[in-house]
Amino acid sequence: MQIKEILKVKGTDVYHIAPDATVYDAVKLMSDLNVGGLLVMRARKMAGIITERDYRNKIILKGRASKETAVEEIMTTEVLCVKDTETVESCLQIMTEKKIRHLPVMNDDNTVGGMISIGDLVKAVINKQKVEISTLKSYIYGDSPL
Repeated sequence: MQIKEILKVKGTDVYHIAPDATVYDAVKLMSDLNVGGLLVMRARKMAGIITERDYRNKIILKGRASKETAVEEIMTTEVLCVKDTETVESCLQIMTEKKIRHLPVMNDDNTVGGMISIGDLVKAVINKQKVEISTLKSYIYGDSPL
C-alpha cells in the first residue's frame, strides 16, 4: 500500500504554525487538534517541525518557559520527508530507524501534500490484515468466489 492511499482516506490537511509563534501556542494547537506534531511554515515553505517530543526535551526538561520561547528556537529543522508513492512498510522502517513519529509528504513541486503519523501507518496495516483475515475465513468456510 502506498502513502497516497492513506491520504485519500485521511485527507491532506496539514496543520502548521509560524516560527515566531510561542511554544505554548504550538502545544495548545496540537492539543486542540489532537495531533502530536505541527509543521513550521515560513512564507508557505516548510522551515521545520515541532512535536510533543521537542516540547518535552527542549522545554520541560530544560526548565524553559513555553510562553516565552519561540517555536523556531526548539523546532527540528532537518525534517525527513517522503513522497506519496512510498509504501507503508518503507515509511514504518524509516520511522523505526530514525525514532520519529511524523513524516511530511511532499508533492512533486516540493510543496507539502500531507502529513502521516506512526498511528496512520499502524491503522493501515491493521485494516489490511483485517481484510486478509476476512478473505481467508471466507475461503476456508467456502464463502469465497476464489
